[in-house]
Amino acid sequence: MDQVIGVAGCGRMGAGMLANLQAAGFDARGFDIRPLPGIGTDIAAFCGGLNVLITVVRDTQETDALLFDTQRVIDQAASLDTILISSTLSPSYVMALRRRIPDHITLIDAPMSGAQIKAEAGTLTFMTGGETSAITPLLNAMGNTIHHMGDYGAGMTAKVLNNLLAASNTAMTRLVLDWADTAGIDESRLLDLINSASGQNWLASGFEDIEFARDPYAPDNTIGILVKDVEAALDLAPDHQITLPRAIQEHLLSLMPRTRP
Repeated sequence: MDQVIGVAGCGRMGAGMLANLQAAGFDARGFDIRPLPGIGTDIAAFCGGLNVLITVVRDTQETDALLFDTQRVIDQAASLDTILISSTLSPSYVMALRRRIPDHITLIDAPMSGAQIKAEAGTLTFMTGGETSAITPLLNAMGNTIHHMGDYGAGMTAKVLNNLLAASNTAMTRLVLDWADTAGIDESRLLDLINSASGQNWLASGFEDIEFARDPYAPDNTIGILVKDVEAALDLAPDHQITLPRAIQEHLLSLMPRTRP
């Protein structure tokens, strides 16, 4: 545990990941461009002595800013030897990072699933690609399930496919609940039924615990992230199989707040 670990992007997911690393005894620090309690905004201080970087920033633009442009961690962190990509990004972008990052830095894609509640509990599910044996203790501190999917890039490919299903479950569950309102069906009774019947899905089963379950679309919230993740999954789609993913995106974009009964 003598390595210095840095978590960049300490929002809904990154803050819980950082807290669990620290609780497990790792020398871990956080960075965010926003002032947050206990999180640094000084990128030079964050990079000093940094060995392992875990990126949990929002998208490819923020990843570019972190690694190459604004914060320039690749230039500033002289001791950096490993990067874990834990953001959900386009698989083709992730593969292209290998050509942009010096060869002496190990790249591992390790996106995660579980929403904020599991990030805080340290029970995330990780999907990994690349050589992960050296960082398994870190993943075990932040999650309780690791699926190694293959070579570098395979973890991200699996993640965007998983999130495509999560986006479709979110869109359809919200639609079903709206229809139930119109038909006069009690929300809690319907959710109980779904959880024990053939319509069971992650969002419906955790509807009272998942922090974004009732949210509308906004560019900077989790519904907006799901829209972004569907776009990332389209990296993998043959041209003739994009109609359904695009319809899911459009429905998510139209979501309004869902009030509690």
